[in-house]
Amino acid sequence: MLVRFLEFSIETPDIRASLEFYARLGFAEAPVGDAWTHPYAVVTDGRVCIGLHQTTLPAAMTMTFVKPGLREHLDDFEAHGARFEFRHLGNEVFNEVGWCDPSGHLIRVVEARTFSPNEAAPQGDIGCGYFAEIALPTTSLTASRQFWENLGFVAMDEAPLPLPHVSCTSDTLDVGLYTAREISRPTLVFDSDDVAATLQRLATRGIVPLAHLPAALRQSRAAILLAPEGTPLLLASGLD
Repeated sequence: MLVRFLEFSIETPDIRASLEFYARLGFAEAPVGDAWTHPYAVVTDGRVCIGLHQTTLPAAMTMTFVKPGLREHLDDFEAHGARFEFRHLGNEVFNEVGWCDPSGHLIRVVEARTFSPNEAAPQGDIGCGYFAEIALPTTSLTASRQFWENLGFVAMDEAPLPLPHVSCTSDTLDVGLYTAREISRPTLVFDSDDVAATLQRLATRGIVPLAHLPAALRQSRAAILLAPEGTPLLLASGLD
C-alpha cells in the first residue's frame, strides 16, 4: 500500500465538547505528540482513530495517512495520479502534502505519527457499535474506485444494508463509495446488531439520534448521530 491510515482528521470549534461526546460513546483518548501547535486530541475505538483539531484545516474532514520519508515518495504519488493541493516540506517543518480525490475529498499524508496507539483502547465494539468504514459521497463511482485502487485499496461492489456501494478495503481502513443522493458528506459507519437497543443505551448517556433520516435510509434499520463538530455517525444493522 502506498500509504497507511493514521486518522480521520476533523476540524472542531470546541475540542472539549467533541472529546466529551466521543467519551460518552465509549472511545478512549490516545496520547498525542507535539507535531501540531494548535489544540489537538485523538480518540479511538481500537479500529478507527479520530483526530480532533481546534484550528482551521485545509478541509473540515480529512483522511490523514502516514508515510515515513515522505519527500522521497512524492514522485510515486504523482505517478499514481496525485495532483498536490499543498506541500509543506522542509527541514524546519512537519512535512505534509495533500491532494483531492475525484469528488473533492482531501487526502493528507504526513511523514510521521502524531499520536501513540492506545493499548488500553476498546477493541472495536463500543457504545455505537463496531466501526465498519468511512463512507464518502462520490460524483463518479468509476473514477473514485480507480483513485482508491491506485492508493493500494482493493475495490469490490457491495449491496448490503443499508445501501449499495463500492467497498474499498485495506489492512488499515475500509472506505465506502456512495452516490451523493445516498450519502451527502463523509460519514463514520458503525455496525450495530440492534439499532433500537443501541439507541436506548445511548439515550441513558444523553445521546439522541437525528429526528429525520435521509430518504435513502428510511426503509433501513439505521440511525444517525451528529457529533458536536458536525461529524455524522451512521448506525446500521446487517453490514457484514
